[in-house]
Amino acid sequence: MNRKYLIFGIFAVFFLILAGVAWNYLGLDRKTSTPGEKVVLDEREKVSPEDQTGAVAEKEWVTETVAEGLVVPWSLAFTAENRMLVTERPGRVRAIVDGELLEKPLYTFKDVSSTGEEGLMGLAIDPHYAENRYLYVSYAYGSPLRVKVVRLKDEGEALSEPTVILDKIPAAQYHAGSRLKFGPDKALYITTGDATDKALAQNMQSLAGKILRINTDGSIPEDNPDPASLVYSYGHRNPQGIAWDPYSGEMYATEHGPSVFDGPAGGDEVNHIMPGANYGWPLVSHEKKLDGTEEPLLLFTPAIAPSGATFYSSDKIPQFTGKFFWTALKGEGVFMGTVDVEDPDDFDDYEKLPNLDYGRIRDIVEGPDGALYFLTSNRDGRGKPQAGDDKVIRLRTKE
Repeated sequence: MNRKYLIFGIFAVFFLILAGVAWNYLGLDRKTSTPGEKVVLDEREKVSPEDQTGAVAEKEWVTETVAEGLVVPWSLAFTAENRMLVTERPGRVRAIVDGELLEKPLYTFKDVSSTGEEGLMGLAIDPHYAENRYLYVSYAYGSPLRVKVVRLKDEGEALSEPTVILDKIPAAQYHAGSRLKFGPDKALYITTGDATDKALAQNMQSLAGKILRINTDGSIPEDNPDPASLVYSYGHRNPQGIAWDPYSGEMYATEHGPSVFDGPAGGDEVNHIMPGANYGWPLVSHEKKLDGTEEPLLLFTPAIAPSGATFYSSDKIPQFTGKFFWTALKGEGVFMGTVDVEDPDDFDDYEKLPNLDYGRIRDIVEGPDGALYFLTSNRDGRGKPQAGDDKVIRLRTKE
């Protein structure tokens, strides 16, 4: 299928638009943009200005702080319309009820390691939470570092019955992955980084550099690409966001590209995830191609450090309905893209939402009220903390 690439480059988008004939003649298929600007990938499906987001959509929504004073929050999930849970990297699970951050954590993991990018990270609510009250977290521990996935029971004011469902995922101070999400099939998906040992991403005997698919009891789903393996896809460097298109059911992921020590800087990706597919790391990155590996749908150089991701399915903010959202740490913001309705391997356009001056943003979810909620990550050692950081921010429609 034809996949289009985007590379951030100063003024290049203007040159490419003006030189469309020469572009086709040369047989090139990548377009570039200046950071923060809108990119239209296919002129024949270009939306009208009133349908685009940017300044037009900004008139339709506002942001507000829901909670503040968090310490490097990593994942956010709702258990009820008025109650959300947040993981903090030092090892705490916090509750926000009716807009108030409860002082006492629901649970604190004593053995968590939080010396680099790792710590308490992923959080997912069981699809049958109303009946079993289960939730799942992932965190780094030990020496050498490993990541485990733990199931807990939500008792309201505390969590209980910690049960390990997956253990000994390779980890390091960097590249731990660890996003947890349930798919439409009610299986649990787990992203894992390459633990700074990039060869592990192509090693099918290792859980590192993969997206894993697992049952809630820790067993391997019978319909996995390999019924004897948890591996759903491989060749990943450090994927931190996964989401499913509510219309097509297709899965998409964000992934951090190289950081000089393991390759040329940049090359952050958005990928269409397919079962059993190889996403190339470390054999290929940036715009390189290799038979047998999947090419990214979107490619970002310089790096934006993409993290959490979600699709917006509500109609509360009509300009957002059906759009794919992902957060950026280094890029300090929220990006929105449009997946081609006829081709899940194609993006029609994408843009960075304007005037979200909150610094580094780690995770994003759609709330039960149709608002978007996101977490700042300015206390993670790489940001510039603002007053009240870190925060939960709500982006809602104007009333």
